Amino acid sequence: MNSLGFDTAPEETRVVVAMSGGVDSSVTAALLKDQGYDVVGITLQLYDHGVAVQKKGACCAGQDIHDARRVADAIGIPHYVLDYENRFQDSVMDEFADSYLRGETPVPCVRCNQTVKFRDLLETSQDLGAVALATGHYIRREGGLKNARLYRGQNSIKDQSYFLFATTQEQADYLRFPLGGLTKEETRALAEKYNLSVAAKPESQDICFVPNGNYASVIERIRPGAGKEGDIVDLAGNILGRHSGIINYTIGQRRGLGIATGTPIYVVRLDPVQNRVIVGPPEALLVAGISLREMNWIGDTPLSDQGTEVMVKVRSTQEPMKATVFGAPDGWAEVRLADPEAGVSPGQACVMYDGERLLGGGWIAGTEAPVTVSQSA
Repeated sequence: MNSLGFDTAPEETRVVVAMSGGVDSSVTAALLKDQGYDVVGITLQLYDHGVAVQKKGACCAGQDIHDARRVADAIGIPHYVLDYENRFQDSVMDEFADSYLRGETPVPCVRCNQTVKFRDLLETSQDLGAVALATGHYIRREGGLKNARLYRGQNSIKDQSYFLFATTQEQADYLRFPLGGLTKEETRALAEKYNLSVAAKPESQDICFVPNGNYASVIERIRPGAGKEGDIVDLAGNILGRHSGIINYTIGQRRGLGIATGTPIYVVRLDPVQNRVIVGPPEALLVAGISLREMNWIGDTPLSDQGTEVMVKVRSTQEPMKATVFGAPDGWAEVRLADPEAGVSPGQACVMYDGERLLGGGWIAGTEAPVTVSQSA
């Protein structure tokens, strides 16, 4: 059995590597090539709209395609560039803009993994006769060819399991993550060892298609008129000021509200129907219950309405916290947090773990305050 779990010699095992042009995916390709595998590199052209292509630190645009091609040539593997711009526009960018218009705060990196990469690219890999698709994500895969389990990356700082919660069991069986047990420093050391031109290349930014971090301008271009002004109100509905479009605000935001009340106030809810930003005291941010849509579960036993104890993350940077998840019909689920959490935003992900093991998760559709906190508005 080879290092990827197949009963074939590495040279008889074709693996497609998703090459973004960054150091992680480049090292993944070089590592597998060094181990003797039949490696095919594929880079996706996801967008090409003016300044975004020239943006330093972006991924999947002009310079990065060039970098991926250079690495492929240097390590001696075939390399293909696939035009996925229309798919990326439909599945990621349009959804990104529409999510903000719904008063949500989306995570486009998850959507990209869920649709363009782990659905469309995975199918292309299979068409090429590859037995696996390898990526440079920092997440661990354990098990055989079937019923593989996913675990947090060995290095908690670089762990990317939060962004891969939507990975299905079928996809987990096909995917491979050679860097899951490494630190970023170890990856860069391998890049130096293989003499890769991207060894010192800086990290790519999370939202790759947003020039200069100005996501509101991208939303305005995709959905003209998205920045419509409206009222800022308190929990009782009293008008306190005006906002510059709900797309410019996020749950938990304190600065930039332009309101002087004498006490700290935060954005506690966005109301797209009435185009209002609702603000309140810090205790109004507390959430005890979360409704999830598009629930993906890869635990050993199915979810039930009786509840399953898990650890959850509602933000990628936080440590998991205790909760109970209840299965519901039509891909929905309900989560009860053991302790109320502040700043939980619709559109974000609620990701579930059993210790280090990734169990799945869902998109936050709504929240419920603790019974002691009034949210009337």
